[in-house]
Amino acid sequence: MNPTDLQTVYQHLRREAEKVLVGLEVPFELLVVALFTGGHVLLEGVPGTAKTLMAKTLSHLVQAEFNRIQFTPDLMPSDILGTSVFDINSGQFHLRQGPIFSQLLLADEINRAPAKTQSALLEAMEERQINLDGDRYPLGPPFMVIATQNPIEYEGTYPLPEAQLDRFLFKVLVPYSPLEVEIEVLRRFHQGFDPHRLAESGLQPILPAEAITRARQAINNVLVEEGILHYIAAIAAASRRSPDLILGASARAATHVLLAAKTYAALQGRDYVVPDDVKYLTPVVYRHRLLLKPEAEIEGLDPDAVIRRLLAQVEVPR
Repeated sequence: MNPTDLQTVYQHLRREAEKVLVGLEVPFELLVVALFTGGHVLLEGVPGTAKTLMAKTLSHLVQAEFNRIQFTPDLMPSDILGTSVFDINSGQFHLRQGPIFSQLLLADEINRAPAKTQSALLEAMEERQINLDGDRYPLGPPFMVIATQNPIEYEGTYPLPEAQLDRFLFKVLVPYSPLEVEIEVLRRFHQGFDPHRLAESGLQPILPAEAITRARQAINNVLVEEGILHYIAAIAAASRRSPDLILGASARAATHVLLAAKTYAALQGRDYVVPDDVKYLTPVVYRHRLLLKPEAEIEGLDPDAVIRRLLAQVEVPR
């Protein structure tokens, strides 16, 4: 599989997704980039903006085993991971697998669960495995977590710890749709569209989940010149010196920009990364990792505004 093949696959994915998704080209594109990169995504948007539908559509298109967990304040780690059950007949314990044993996991309203439950995802997200009662159980491949959270409702929520935020490749914002898009959504529902029956919408699988592993091997061969590496590192270093930030980008953030840029280039049919790939992906990789100083927030800045300042400061390689 080469970048031209990947571009063709991506174009097929996008065309099929348009049968059920309206006006969500950019968020869906970033989900596809994350899937082929091997990263996890945090979707932030108010309820009713098709976040769950996007996740279900992607899993259907790549024939991935899909599970959904509704995070609540009383959710326990065992509700995610599973639990050991004693079998009287064999006299042994065996694992009753939790919903995390899937290829694409939707963690809905992840910030509604306490830190202990959220941390149950940490090892799984980073190591693609879980550890229960001294035994290790591999996950996937591919294994991808798509988490959602509501940006305006803070009552009864638990902010995600920095260590967990840093494990998300992207934070993707899903805003309200423009008027013409919302009219098209209403038209489709009027014509009988049912988001719970995607197959009836004519949505066809594009590739098996196993093919994603081969695609990732092809993405590893995308060329990155030394100047691009310096550019990525310089942006990360500038964030750590920024007077607007308490906490800048981690080394993992810079690595995620590099890996995502290689994937994005391949999906565009290129076997090399250009500076525009880095500039396009830096905001979605950085926005959930930066901590603003109070005075910057008083000034009216948000993470995206600070990232724009950083990108303007760093010289773009020729």
